[in-house]
Amino acid sequence: MKIPLSKPDITEKEINFVNIVLSSGILSIGPFVEEFEKKIAEYIGVKHAIAVNSGTSGLHLAVRALGIKDGDEVITTPFSFVASSNCILFERAKPVFVDIDPDTLNMDISQIEGKISSKTKAILPVDVFGQAIDMKSIMDKAERYSLKVIEDACEALGAEYDGQKAGSLAHAAVFAFYPNKQITTAEGGVIVTNDDEVAKLCRSMRSQGRPITGLWLEHERLGYNYRMSELHAALGVAQMERIEEILDKRQKVADMYNERLKNVAGVKVPYIHPKVKMSWFVYVIRLERGIDRNKVMEYLLSNGIGCRPYFTPIHLQPFYREMGYKEGDFPVTEAVAKTTIALPFYNNLTEEEIDYVVEKLKEALSMA
Repeated sequence: MKIPLSKPDITEKEINFVNIVLSSGILSIGPFVEEFEKKIAEYIGVKHAIAVNSGTSGLHLAVRALGIKDGDEVITTPFSFVASSNCILFERAKPVFVDIDPDTLNMDISQIEGKISSKTKAILPVDVFGQAIDMKSIMDKAERYSLKVIEDACEALGAEYDGQKAGSLAHAAVFAFYPNKQITTAEGGVIVTNDDEVAKLCRSMRSQGRPITGLWLEHERLGYNYRMSELHAALGVAQMERIEEILDKRQKVADMYNERLKNVAGVKVPYIHPKVKMSWFVYVIRLERGIDRNKVMEYLLSNGIGCRPYFTPIHLQPFYREMGYKEGDFPVTEAVAKTTIALPFYNNLTEEEIDYVVEKLKEALSMA
């Protein structure tokens, strides 16, 4: 049996919508992009949504739109996909890491104030694996110190903390739609904000710095080609029309894993904070210390089961080490990262397939 790590959920609806675009002759800057933005804004409960070609592009534009520049510092987490830190480096600003909560794996909010300096301009929290962080607490700290907040919600479409949707409180937030995310546009992302000026700047910068209502060959600021195409947006519109169905499917897969793994010796299932409504991006287990993770993963892979360690700490990536970061800088992040395994996780993963994954995981643990 071959079970991939992830697989998009594409139905006839998605295929039909993409075919409509192909037949229309409008492949870029058209009605599906506008419709996708409208659906996202309404779903999150914000004024503006600006579609872009990736979550990374969205984070970059949010950093620029909020005025973060050379020499500024942005407080963020070392336990994330590298884009949440790279987007700060793009503007020659400095990521300042704080360690993580050992349960939620999100940024340890209690450590933020200790990292604020005269150079701090923003906080960039991440909703890791789809677990929404306590944004109200972060926004309170930001207001106290006159800081901006960019929420990296790329893994958390549909997640909530204390009834508040991820992406709804920050000065700007970003979602991503790679094929392993809750919904997919194949490649794509979106910036959401209630700030009219941030929205205006992001719309301009995503399209080579053009003015919103100006001439095509007029450029009033430095910009990029970060636009989302009509094809990608059509896929996104179809997926957003199925959003509740999709999130429900993912919850059911997570429930099946939780039920089968909760009493397996050596395995810790994902912790969910009591105030969080989880939006499952990946299903990541943690192994007890002393278990050889590499042997476990090798056995799973040899039996056709996709798996991956999530995440390698950002500060220990090769080019971050060149900046002076080293092992021991963020002990909780490093300890967690040595124990994690992402198991196959997608909407239509069957009970039979989950049983096979769990069976082979138990066999691997008995040998590790």
